[in-house]
Amino acid sequence: MPSISKSMRTGRRDLLCGLAQAVAGLCPAAAQEASPPQVPNYSVGVEVVQVLASVRDPRGAIVKDLTREDFLLREDGREQTIRYFARETDLPLTIGLLVDTTPSESNMLSEERKASMAFLERMLRPEKDKAFLIQYHSEIELLQDLTSSRAKLEAAMNRLEAHGMAGMRGSRGGGGPTGGPGSARPGMNPTALSDAVYLASEEVLKTQSGRKTLLVLGDGGHLGDRGEQAIAAALEADALIYSIRIYDKNFAAGGGPRIPTGRIPGMGGPGRRPGTGPSGRGAPGVNDHAQGKENLQKLSSRTGGGYFEVGKKETLDRIYAQIEEELRSQYSLGYTPEGPAGEGYRRIQVAVRRSGLSVKSREGYYSRRREAR
Repeated sequence: MPSISKSMRTGRRDLLCGLAQAVAGLCPAAAQEASPPQVPNYSVGVEVVQVLASVRDPRGAIVKDLTREDFLLREDGREQTIRYFARETDLPLTIGLLVDTTPSESNMLSEERKASMAFLERMLRPEKDKAFLIQYHSEIELLQDLTSSRAKLEAAMNRLEAHGMAGMRGSRGGGGPTGGPGSARPGMNPTALSDAVYLASEEVLKTQSGRKTLLVLGDGGHLGDRGEQAIAAALEADALIYSIRIYDKNFAAGGGPRIPTGRIPGMGGPGRRPGTGPSGRGAPGVNDHAQGKENLQKLSSRTGGGYFEVGKKETLDRIYAQIEEELRSQYSLGYTPEGPAGEGYRRIQVAVRRSGLSVKSREGYYSRRREAR
């Protein structure tokens, strides 16, 4: 399993280069070996699950005046006792910004730099909150490790750069002929997004306390066959994923490069017919972008974050303002699972007793409890 030692965390731009290829050999279960979430500890050996939730009224406005008694929480259908409750406006916040720098983003980077930096300047409280920056294309690059320094983050933002097809490395497919089943065309890592989410969660966020979130900017392509592994890593790191779909519409309309995802050695999953989108249906281009939207929506809904799409009316600045409001108005619910012990995935359902309100939270977590001996 790839790792980042303390001595390596020096902010070097190429710190994560090549780690995505190392991830390709991991089995899907590897992401489930993370340490327990860092949440309030009641007693030794007792697992405490923390769930962050945001609540909106029928008009979409954030609801900020709820109490513990207003919430109802179930795990696998069993009602749980909420033992820890807080409004999450003061806990430390760790933000990971993952930026797609593949060709479809070439003309969007200037806007992304400006809006992202303005967002971080508003969100990060000195000596309390931290952020890091990763760009992903054919490789995963850590441009700035965890820091509270606005100067370092701005310098890293300025190092974001588009990576054209001519300068991108070939991706290791399943050994089939170029463009055929079981391979990926030379040029792009077909699982760059999932690798970026996995590494950010496993190598950076998992050891942090407080609130943790990943902001993903891109077209949503290149999730590949390891999407579930990436989501598992984010869940085990207690990280919310906010996805912002942004890409050059002209690039898409012009039929820019579309890379089919083939079988990744050791990861399972069938190859895909040449000339199809990631879903295996129809021509590349149209389906690739529909699949990209589905990818980002899945990352966000499964982890309790949110999905947004930049358009004529929904600017990146406005989207960041919505995310900022939500992050400043979350509720933290902590409980000790009641029910049969054991390991595995547990579904979480959070609701409020007041009518007309909607709740957004992660859908589940991976339990590491074992039967008492």
